[in-house]
Amino acid sequence: MDRRVFLTGATALGFGGVALRRASAQSFPSNVIRIVVPTSASTPPDILARIIATALSDSQGWKVVVENKAGAVMTIGAMDVLSQPPDGHTLFSITSPIAALPGLVPNAQFNLEKDFAPLIQTGTGYNVLVVNPSVPVNSVGELIAYLKKDSGKHTFSSGGFGTPAHLLGEMFKLEAGVQAVHVPYVQFPQAIGDLVSGINTYQFITVLPVVQLIKTGKLKALAIMGKKRIAALPDVPTIAEAGYPKLASEDWAGILIKRGTPAPVVERLNAAVDKAIKTEKVREALAKLGVDPGGGAAEPFGALVHSEIARWSTVIKEADIKISP
Repeated sequence: MDRRVFLTGATALGFGGVALRRASAQSFPSNVIRIVVPTSASTPPDILARIIATALSDSQGWKVVVENKAGAVMTIGAMDVLSQPPDGHTLFSITSPIAALPGLVPNAQFNLEKDFAPLIQTGTGYNVLVVNPSVPVNSVGELIAYLKKDSGKHTFSSGGFGTPAHLLGEMFKLEAGVQAVHVPYVQFPQAIGDLVSGINTYQFITVLPVVQLIKTGKLKALAIMGKKRIAALPDVPTIAEAGYPKLASEDWAGILIKRGTPAPVVERLNAAVDKAIKTEKVREALAKLGVDPGGGAAEPFGALVHSEIARWSTVIKEADIKISP
């Protein structure tokens, strides 16, 4: 083949490929968009996914459905997404606990970073360190001294192994040099109830379920685990202000997509979700949950997920936490 003809043909094919990709993005979506949630209904990933789904339907006119695929340490939901074509019609709604999965289940059927690509961060929530009012402490430092005085005799509760409350509790033990027994609960309300009744000593917990308990004196807040104070509890210092900046941790949420999805489709989805997040309706809905709105490009969210996987893998290894799906 004449070299000039070959180069001309190759160039045409290249431009043709770009045109096809652009046409694919312009015709997207060609079917229902599914947002797969790896947890049960009414959990944070589910609630956020439904807020985003409604906003996308309203703003874009797309048909978006949310499907809960809970179980096996979130692997059922992940594998459901990976079983679908990489065409942008199946999204994966996640929150920060999934970053612990590579450390907790190193033999999982998928690789969170290699098999998925970031789409967008949807929001940021906050945890608070709380104790029962009968515990004679009023600061993080006093709690640490109290725990060291009766080493190993106190308990901290969580909503289960591998949850943020559990991992924050283990990181707290490592950083502060204290001993306490982890008490996991299957029913989250029971964990709160037992803390209020004094069965357990302390817990790291999302702000929303305990704000009123703190304001009415049924629980005592010692520190916000995020990088800044929050409007709901303005008098509660951050964990950095309490002297432990390494413990700062935020509950982020976002959406992943199957790796290999065409870049123009990813860009269109990112722009659509970003636009939805910026609407007043979504911002108000997130504010009621105590969540700061996310948004922005995919790359920063990917960097966040990467750093969180590394962080929690270290904590899991040092705390010798083992779990199987």
